[in-house]
Amino acid sequence: MGLDDFFTGLEVRKSPELKEKPLIVSAGPKDSERRGVVFAASPEARRMGVRAGMEMRKAHKLCPGAVTLPASPLYYESESEKFMEILRWFSPLVESFGPGEAFVEIEGGQSQTQCNGEPLFEKGIALANEMKERVKQDLGLGSSAGVAPNKLLAKLAADFKSPGGLFIVRKNDAAKFLNSLPLKKLPSLGPGMEARLRSLGIKSIRDLSKAQPLFLEKLFGPRSKVLHEQSLGKDTSPVVPFHEPGSITREAVFVQPTGDLSLIRETLYGLTENVTSLLKGSGGKCGAVAVKIGESSFKTLVKSGDLDLETDSMNDIWGAANALLEEAEFSGKVRLVGVKVSRFYDDA
Repeated sequence: MGLDDFFTGLEVRKSPELKEKPLIVSAGPKDSERRGVVFAASPEARRMGVRAGMEMRKAHKLCPGAVTLPASPLYYESESEKFMEILRWFSPLVESFGPGEAFVEIEGGQSQTQCNGEPLFEKGIALANEMKERVKQDLGLGSSAGVAPNKLLAKLAADFKSPGGLFIVRKNDAAKFLNSLPLKKLPSLGPGMEARLRSLGIKSIRDLSKAQPLFLEKLFGPRSKVLHEQSLGKDTSPVVPFHEPGSITREAVFVQPTGDLSLIRETLYGLTENVTSLLKGSGGKCGAVAVKIGESSFKTLVKSGDLDLETDSMNDIWGAANALLEEAEFSGKVRLVGVKVSRFYDDA
């Protein structure tokens, strides 16, 4: 489930006079509209060709009349947490996929957890409608939802009916649904790989699903396995909750998925500083640290470990977080990184 135009929607909610105007949220410095990169763009700006990750100079050439605002991370973070709390009211199995996006799994037995049982599937549809109503009532924002047997299909279904819709993909309809989508919709497919596939005559998801896995592996290596499985609608990645009562967590989403380990580490360091500051402000100490890595393929990896001694030291917490990052084995590009401290002790 996702909030429609989360960043620009929040800015419009704060300043209603911006409604229906082209709006660009910049990740660059506040002192210039022409520096930095586009963090988010409203539907009006996107219709002019503006996209997240684009240089601001290019964005303003495409959309010269756009209103530009600096990003407000703390504001977005606060509203994102309100959104996640709404979803957790319906199910404890909530995995954030971004500030305004999350996967929600409906609890039950094994067959129900896999969302193959029709009664539970119908329950999921009803709950998706209830979630959308609660989000609109509590946050004043529209949302889109997809109900499907796995995370891949649910994400694609939500995007298919965005903004404001609800789309349902049943197991038997998965192939038909995927074949109606353009190749670029597959989350593991970057622009470079898409161009190479098109040069080989693979121009649709249907074409890709019929390609021989060994042929793809020779061209693209091991990462082609996930891509081919996605073209068939296969996704076995579970919903991985990161939040727990009493913990302190912080997550960051990259404007564009990245494989740059230095950037990932730098981002994790900043998140760890923030978490440590909040921990110190609470007057407590923590006994455990966890790191979350979310790949663009929907695979989520969480590494956690106990500390030798309870602490509120940045050196200790960062040392543990960095070690966990070093242990993490991720193959695809990273979309999200997060850190969590838990097992609190009173500093008395």
